[in-house]
Amino acid sequence: MKPRKSGRFVSQLTKSTMAVVMAGGRGERLRQLTRNRAKPAMPFGGKYRIIDFSLSNCVNSGIRQVLVLTQYKAHALIQHIQRGWGYLRGEFGEFVQLVPAQQRIGEVWYRGTADSLFQNLDIIEAYHPDLVLVLAGDHVYKMDYGPMIAFHVEKDADITVGVVQVPLKQASQFGVMTINEVQRITRFSEKPAAPEPMPGRGDVALASMGIYVFRREFLEECLLADAKDPASAHDFGKNIIPGAIGRNRVYAYPFEDVKTAAQAYWRDVGTVDAFYEANMELVYVTPELNLYDEDWPIWTYQEHVPGAKFILDEDGRRGEAINSMVSGGCIVSGATVRESLLFVNSHVQERSSVFRSVLLPNVRVGRGCRIQRAILDDGCVVPDGTQIGVDRAADAARFHVTEGGIVLVIPEMLAGPDANPRSGELRAAMEAAAGH
Repeated sequence: MKPRKSGRFVSQLTKSTMAVVMAGGRGERLRQLTRNRAKPAMPFGGKYRIIDFSLSNCVNSGIRQVLVLTQYKAHALIQHIQRGWGYLRGEFGEFVQLVPAQQRIGEVWYRGTADSLFQNLDIIEAYHPDLVLVLAGDHVYKMDYGPMIAFHVEKDADITVGVVQVPLKQASQFGVMTINEVQRITRFSEKPAAPEPMPGRGDVALASMGIYVFRREFLEECLLADAKDPASAHDFGKNIIPGAIGRNRVYAYPFEDVKTAAQAYWRDVGTVDAFYEANMELVYVTPELNLYDEDWPIWTYQEHVPGAKFILDEDGRRGEAINSMVSGGCIVSGATVRESLLFVNSHVQERSSVFRSVLLPNVRVGRGCRIQRAILDDGCVVPDGTQIGVDRAADAARFHVTEGGIVLVIPEMLAGPDANPRSGELRAAMEAAAGH
């Protein structure tokens, strides 16, 4: 039986599946971008948040019971989900439900990915799903979970792990595994220093997507046993998955195009450079991630704003955007935007140029500015005549410059003498308190 042989078969399975989205990650490698928000709440693609991709995959796959586990700096994430994901009908047993860390089993917060589910087993059990789909809420991809769930059932698996091929030099950032000829996992190492390449493919390794399918009863057994182990890190990649290999039926499901068997689009936007590149890919003529796909829409909350506006038409003062993506509420006034992505409500004033840059929501670029190969965070106000991405030494003195040469700018880095001193004092006091 093939995983996609029957749409009815897949839909019946997804209907009896609960998804649990782990959305409490700090996203420390994103540097200052996650100073006020969890990684899943990061804006992406002009109008979305990263978590919208996992949630849209669930809804489009027919999974309508979704728990979202939050912990780290969750306000922006909670606000987004309340505004954009409250349309499912609870009276029909459909929901996207926020589950904050709340010390349900004692005076401890979530101690790891496995512990986050263990602390909420009573909520999962209350709905009696046949299967539990565990998802990371911080990756960008489009995936029908139905075939993976069908694969899990057909293999009579205890655990199925979603896998992708990644370049060997990047594999130490992931859980890396070895599989046999029937896709059963024989070895699994979480973020190994020396990743093992795929047989016959010395340049790539098989990496975990952070997606797991469990039978509910088996998941409960694993989590209860793990909770009793004082030496455990209470983590799926470090403890649950490696501990099950050899004793239980653990399989790998390759994330491939079901028609061509080619590697499907999946991005771990966990570093500033990766976040930049994934957004830049969207301005290509034919990007690999198709956001215009009517058959697999990405749902989100969006502000009610007017359309993008381009004004002034004189030599040197012409509002224009070339090979760019410009979101609603943006105004390009006598400026040139080229190969860039402007998020909602960003404005660029006359005689300024923006090249190969990502402007997150509510950015204001003044007159006569030159911005290139940069990320400007939400709320940045760039003074007239500012140059960013032109002089690396000058940028490094004021901003954060990545190994790839991308300049990351947040509002505090641009604050001048007229900035509100109370806001700076408040942030300094909060950071000092966090250090104790």
